[in-house]
Amino acid sequence: MAQIVLTDVDVEVNSVDLSDHVTSVTINFDVDAVEITAMGDEAHKFTGGLTNASATIEFQQDFGSSSVDDTINGLVGTTTTVAILPTSDAVGATNPSYTLTNTFVASYQPIDGSVGDLSTTSVEFTGGTLTRATT
Repeated sequence: MAQIVLTDVDVEVNSVDLSDHVTSVTINFDVDAVEITAMGDEAHKFTGGLTNASATIEFQQDFGSSSVDDTINGLVGTTTTVAILPTSDAVGATNPSYTLTNTFVASYQPIDGSVGDLSTTSVEFTGGTLTRATT
């Protein structure tokens, strides 16, 4: 198995390519463990329940047209689609696409920093359906 160093992650939010502004990205995916233990069982038993997917992306802020602020600001309080690939290469077995559809944007901090800091913003996309594709 080959290791990968993240230097070229591809990120699209609401069909806008914001890859050149991304400084970090995290995709979270888990399934609720629903207990199904019954009388007579000698150990806890579980089955999968609802899924929970989210993505947290840190951007270098940009207030230009079709850039970070222009794309994210109008999405607060709505759902959108986020597509993430480990590299900008074509989707394939070694470069799977992760797409989070109907994901909710609860909050946005358009300005966040101190004197002399690079202006950045971190956005969490919560819920929705996460799909993984290799073709």
